Amino acid sequence: MPNIPFKTSLIGINVVTTYLPSHSSPTEGHYTYAYTITISNASDSPVQLLSRHWLITDANDEIQEVRGAGVVGEQPIIPPGESFRYTSGATLETAIGYMEGSYFMVVREPMNVPPEDLPTFEVPIPAFTLHTPTALN
Repeated sequence: MPNIPFKTSLIGINVVTTYLPSHSSPTEGHYTYAYTITISNASDSPVQLLSRHWLITDANDEIQEVRGAGVVGEQPIIPPGESFRYTSGATLETAIGYMEGSYFMVVREPMNVPPEDLPTFEVPIPAFTLHTPTALN
């Protein structure tokens, strides 16, 4: 499906990250982080998140690329004025890194048309850091 003109500024992305020491092993180069993302829809139409694309970069400039359908096993429909929140995770080989990416979405109108038959639009996800509590001090 082709991309459509859509004010992507009407889709808000808020990210909160947490270092998970109980799931990490710094001596083995495993630093695990949780990130909670809230996607808000300030448009007048329902939107559906179809897929995601992430670039996860550690302090050694090693990049993990992740593509997939939906998020956490869902392809949520977000009504106008509402939001969808989910938590996922990433593991790095360093104490500091960052993630950036994009969501591919559709305006879910009319609802009786399958999402694959609707035009898509891309919502960029600005870079956010992943770091242990003392890594940036």
